[in-house]
Amino acid sequence: MNTKQKSTKWMIPWILILPVVLIRGFTTLYPILATLKNSLFDIKVLSGVKEFVGLSNYINVFNDPKIITSISFTLMFVVVSMIFHVVLGVALALILNMKFKGQRFLRTIVLIPWAMPAVVVGMAAKWGFNNDYGLVNDFIRRFVPSFQYNWLINTGSARASVIIMDLWKDLPFFAILVLSGLQFISGDIYEAARVDGANGVQSFFRITLPLITKNVMTLCIPFTLWRLTTFDLVYSMTSGGPGEDTSLIAYRITTEAFTNLNVGYASTLAVMLFIVMAAFSFLNMKVMSKVDS
Repeated sequence: MNTKQKSTKWMIPWILILPVVLIRGFTTLYPILATLKNSLFDIKVLSGVKEFVGLSNYINVFNDPKIITSISFTLMFVVVSMIFHVVLGVALALILNMKFKGQRFLRTIVLIPWAMPAVVVGMAAKWGFNNDYGLVNDFIRRFVPSFQYNWLINTGSARASVIIMDLWKDLPFFAILVLSGLQFISGDIYEAARVDGANGVQSFFRITLPLITKNVMTLCIPFTLWRLTTFDLVYSMTSGGPGEDTSLIAYRITTEAFTNLNVGYASTLAVMLFIVMAAFSFLNMKVMSKVDS
């Protein structure tokens, strides 16, 4: 094969995938660059204003009490939700890994909450936490007949309710992924540990936990990123209320862009969220490189 034939053979694959690469590159890079550009402008659609303001939008973010509230709840939401995802997810995975009658059936139905759209979950939760006819208060009143409480009107309980519903929806999927890691642990290791006199607790901390740590750490990064971009659950469940107390940053971006039509400010928030997510992705690569080594 001469040099010309080798060059032609090398170029054919690139020619075939070039349209896909160009389309994917355009649909990825253009929105990022356009959002970055818009973040430097004061753009108000209704009034037709488009004025270059430089970094003023970024400075105004830290002086906006609504944004500060959204950031604080987003941090709370991500941290608390991920702690319970890890603890309860590992516990549920261990239960699903046990040998018992109906194991396959349980593994199947446990994924039903995850398969439900978040909007449906949020709307059902909005009814379920209602004081007058909600499922939660109805259950409590069977033991405390005079119980009255507006879960989604009070700040603390509204935030707790959003976190609980987020766990209810995505925890089973997290557990199934952890379960996939448990499946690769050989039973011979546990048998050898039992021969050496190790009990169940010791086997978990000395064998199971070290062997699934990499799997759990790998899952934590994408699940954290999903928490940062959560919008539909809050939108359908609390609409950011009471006040702005359950307004996650992704919900605030959507509100600024499509309700207030303040495109420049919304782009600024989107860019800042993108930077945070990029930092998490970089952290993921660093952590995984150390784990692999």
